[in-house]
Amino acid sequence: MTITVDRRFRGPDDSGNGGYVAGLVAGGLGQGPVTVTLRVPPPLDRPLSLTRSGEGVRLTSDDVLVAEAVHAGDELRAVAPVPADVARTTAEHYGGRHQHPFPHCFVCGPARAPGDGLRLEPGRLQDGRTACVWSVAADLAGRPELVWAALDCPGGWAAPIEGRPMVLGRMTAQVSATPLAGEDVVVMGELLGQDGRKYFTATTAYGADGRELGRAGATWILLRTSE
Repeated sequence: MTITVDRRFRGPDDSGNGGYVAGLVAGGLGQGPVTVTLRVPPPLDRPLSLTRSGEGVRLTSDDVLVAEAVHAGDELRAVAPVPADVARTTAEHYGGRHQHPFPHCFVCGPARAPGDGLRLEPGRLQDGRTACVWSVAADLAGRPELVWAALDCPGGWAAPIEGRPMVLGRMTAQVSATPLAGEDVVVMGELLGQDGRKYFTATTAYGADGRELGRAGATWILLRTSE
């Protein structure tokens, strides 16, 4: 199977958004929680091969391993929701408005036009969790990989990411439902711990009626200044 990561779905300017790409790769394994490990920055606008490998799948660009995925058995932590009106108010505390390492990120980039990116603004609550609202555009409804994308950046901003760029290294997610066009989805993020340059986060997305759309656990890698 061949997939192409369109430039629209970038994170950094020259590579794919980690959550979105992870969702595409996870789609090769079907239902159930899946762990996706990103090995190199996912290239944009070129054909990539998604192939079965043992119990998992591999995404490659020529001979370079981009990502691999396997079914996961670990239970994922849910981050409790706040009401949508509370989640909206956190946007004024969103650090990415003033200090964003990747301002054109499809998920949380403030430089993206409305209707182009998700334009999530995960500001922090008093307890350190992040919250934001995803207003689902019609062309992005019903797509599991977009739930993966929405579950990505709110975790990074819980780390927090401002002033010190991080990238997604590994993500385990379970998507149980997809949102409808026009639905307001509350996405929550929480920092679970740190080990050196690795930061561990949890995220959960809730539909307008309170149903859980998906939850994820992720490992973020703090980039060295020379990277």
